[in-house]
Amino acid sequence: MSGQNRSPMWDRLVFNKIKEKLGGRVKFMGSGASPLSPDVMDFLRVCFGCQVLEGYGMTETSCVISSVDQGDNLSGHVGSPNPACEIKLVDVPEMNYTSEDQPHPRGEICVRGPSIFQGYYKAEVQMREVIDDDGWLHTGDIGLWLPAGRLKIIDRKKNIFKLAQGEYIAPEKVENVYTKCRFVSQCFIYGDSFNSSLVAVVAVEPDVLRDWAASEGIKYDDLGQLCNDPRARAAVFS
Repeated sequence: MSGQNRSPMWDRLVFNKIKEKLGGRVKFMGSGASPLSPDVMDFLRVCFGCQVLEGYGMTETSCVISSVDQGDNLSGHVGSPNPACEIKLVDVPEMNYTSEDQPHPRGEICVRGPSIFQGYYKAEVQMREVIDDDGWLHTGDIGLWLPAGRLKIIDRKKNIFKLAQGEYIAPEKVENVYTKCRFVSQCFIYGDSFNSSLVAVVAVEPDVLRDWAASEGIKYDDLGQLCNDPRARAAVFS
């Protein structure tokens, strides 16, 4: 199933119960903010049996930069450009993103058009940091062009910094890797140009850690003691 066509049997047995959680009459769902993973998008389409479309935008662009066209069931992208603005990708050589990349051009997403804001109130310096002399707003997001003019968000430029040895780091990518560990609920990565290594502040998932300790027969008085147990640390790092 893909959410495109209704199934009388599966709707009656499973999906109608899920649809009732939202009232049972939902015909359309939209998503913005951070990009949805293709798995989540497909899951929503199947469970709710309706159009689930994703958009991309900023406050500075009057919200919509691009949106998925109605009837487009391909997941993993944020659609085609809003007719009210132009979009181009600008090379980011320090992150190895260029318009010559194969099979798809990649770069920082820049937007221009009548829907773009005129500037920050009494903040000329900050405005010049995001809008260049040709009127292009630099979003700080990294995208690539897919076939049929679809835009896909793949990275973030503004949240990068250089370590002492000259290495560029995108902390969000590192954080996303660590949060895939079932023991980790949140992770914050920090670094600066005066040091050669990163610092991670990690919060554990208490229930998962407690269930693991019970399965291993580990006794402890509190969560802090369990976190300091070498066996727990080994399990998290494995």
